[in-house]
Amino acid sequence: MLGPRVAKLGGNELDRPGWLEECARALKLVDPLVVVHGGGQAITAWSRRLDLPVEKRDGKRVTTPQVAEVVEMVLAGPVNRQIVSALRAAGLDALGLSGVDGGLLAARRVAGDLGAVGEITSVRAALLQSLLLAGLTPVLAPVAPDPNAAGVPLNINADDAACAVAAALGASELLFVSDIPGVEVNGATQAEIAAPDIEGLIAAGTARDGMAAKLRAAAAALRGGARVVRIGDLDLFRNPAAGTRIVAAVTQPA
Repeated sequence: MLGPRVAKLGGNELDRPGWLEECARALKLVDPLVVVHGGGQAITAWSRRLDLPVEKRDGKRVTTPQVAEVVEMVLAGPVNRQIVSALRAAGLDALGLSGVDGGLLAARRVAGDLGAVGEITSVRAALLQSLLLAGLTPVLAPVAPDPNAAGVPLNINADDAACAVAAALGASELLFVSDIPGVEVNGATQAEIAAPDIEGLIAAGTARDGMAAKLRAAAAALRGGARVVRIGDLDLFRNPAAGTRIVAAVTQPA
């Protein structure tokens, strides 16, 4: 039996009028699934409103203790509820969760000077599977408990969280969903990119910032056990050939 799909929704698209509602209707076509979401624009907006620094390195947010509080408030609060409401209106029995709830995600702080940013060490897959078996659609905000500090949880890159969840569930597909049709190289959307080529694209500046993080997460998901990874727009849900497929190695012609 194939595992569920995991869909990561880009945070930048959530504020576009009508996009989330259209996405929710499309998601119903690929049930059962687990949704992991970002919320970068909302976090940035709240940080600036509170006069907090906004800084990213290699596509990942530098997270001071004060910014970590904003991340938790925004991702596990209004952004999560917004997505859950849209999915429920479309007919999916969505349930909002954060990585803290039920110990869904365990993480450790990443090395370096990103602050309260974590990398996932384990996923409580059995809990997600039980929710899926009950007919629910988990909607996961990517924060996780800090094992070395009580209180505010760690900020987890949403692409990395989706990768870890897909690997833990043996997902049949991991779909990175935004408003672009796929990964562009020299102005052309690519049908396929081999994982060994990803670092070269990043080094050449072809893939930068968020796309670099997304491609690295896609390669990690394949290594972890996800069967298929695609990057693209809402056509991913309607067309199995849509978007850019990330593959472990170059497909050789017959």
